[in-house]
Amino acid sequence: MRLKFLGTGTSQGIPIIGSHHPVCLSTNPKDKRLRASVIITLDNDKKILIDCGPDFRQQMLANHEEQVDAVLITHEHNDHVIGLDDLRPLIFKNKMEMPLYCQERVGKEIKFRFPYAFAEEKYPGSPSFTIERATEHFEVFGEAITSIDVMHSALPILGYKLRNMAYVTDASHISDIEKEKLKNLDFFIINCLRKEQPHHSHFILPEVLELVKELKPKMTYLTHISHLLGFHDDLVAELPSHIQPAYDGLEIEF
Repeated sequence: MRLKFLGTGTSQGIPIIGSHHPVCLSTNPKDKRLRASVIITLDNDKKILIDCGPDFRQQMLANHEEQVDAVLITHEHNDHVIGLDDLRPLIFKNKMEMPLYCQERVGKEIKFRFPYAFAEEKYPGSPSFTIERATEHFEVFGEAITSIDVMHSALPILGYKLRNMAYVTDASHISDIEKEKLKNLDFFIINCLRKEQPHHSHFILPEVLELVKELKPKMTYLTHISHLLGFHDDLVAELPSHIQPAYDGLEIEF
């Protein structure tokens, strides 16, 4: 099974429009971050996307990806769902509705934002989705998936665990009960917004370091990164080898 990072940036991406921050001006491709998303290729070659933000079309073209068979959605904020309309060519190619796995609240919000995708009489060329409930344990194309309940400030959202890899983004708190699902992973992918100044809805680096110490994953990749976390190369040098910043296009096997 393979996971590719399509985007590793926070909600504004890096560079931020109009910013003259040194990280935003960097010429290193690894400092240029589209909105957070990953695509997972199963052993049977089915493709599962986690989140579908505003950069989805650009991400798929840049990574020469041509297929999505299902989408797992962490929550309803625009940087995680607003690209769903761009699934249309894949829906047309598959000749079937695209299943979206999410919480009930998130499904209702998607229907509100994309009503034309659920209309009884669809406008020609509209996408077609089905809303599937992401329960604590479910299967997609024969692959077992576990939902991880986390808090994004006061908003309950989901992370996802497949085999011994977990993907958690936009979290600011994980309960002790949910932490049990995340112990001793091979790969732990976790949001890390910046180095300093606690944030109301996102982990920052000191919090992530404590979390890693507690959960003891073999390898941790940071994602949903803002320019305030610093330059990619500096982070690689500063952090221990088992905790590293992810970057757009990075691929791992698990």
